[in-house]
Amino acid sequence: MKEFYQLLGLTEDATDEEIEASYQQRKAKYREDSFKEGEEGNEAARMLHKLNVAYTEIMTARREKGQNTQGNSAFADVEELIRRGDITGAQSKLDAFDERNAEWHYLQSVVFYKKAWMNESKKQLEIAMQMDGSNEKYKNAYRKLNDKMNYEQRSGGVNNTYNQPEQQPNPEDVPQEQMGGNWCSECLSCCYTYMCVNCLFNICCGCR
Repeated sequence: MKEFYQLLGLTEDATDEEIEASYQQRKAKYREDSFKEGEEGNEAARMLHKLNVAYTEIMTARREKGQNTQGNSAFADVEELIRRGDITGAQSKLDAFDERNAEWHYLQSVVFYKKAWMNESKKQLEIAMQMDGSNEKYKNAYRKLNDKMNYEQRSGGVNNTYNQPEQQPNPEDVPQEQMGGNWCSECLSCCYTYMCVNCLFNICCGCR
């Protein structure tokens, strides 16, 4: 891999932008020289081929490793942006990925969740689980998201019912304290809100 970088006149800590700029510059030169007659043209054609191979190998390796210009995980950068509340920045980084694996779909789910796009968030988690069904993080996030969505749906149903005095509430929709339980509706709401907002996705609260 070091030789490929040398063909581009760069080192392995070069940024993606530097790699692209060097590649385009050298490619234009070798392509122009390849039309020259004799050995000079043949050598330029060989160098153009080597350059194309080097560029392809470098960029493929970077995508597979999920690395950015600092050598850190690009996914970790997305997580950090989400922690800081920069959802637009996180989305921009996700959009830049060429290959989208299970972790990509998980992080996209987190971004959608932060935007309160619950259905879209759920769909992304389902894709992540299809791609990596053994990942407990994805399964736990999916379960908690479903809990939150089901709770909010039930809560909406209770409110609509009580806005219609002549309609008798469904026993399943009656608040816990009316069923002889120990939970009041406000406590239940607080518990669900705390659990879902802070523990739905590991990166939201930093726990692992």
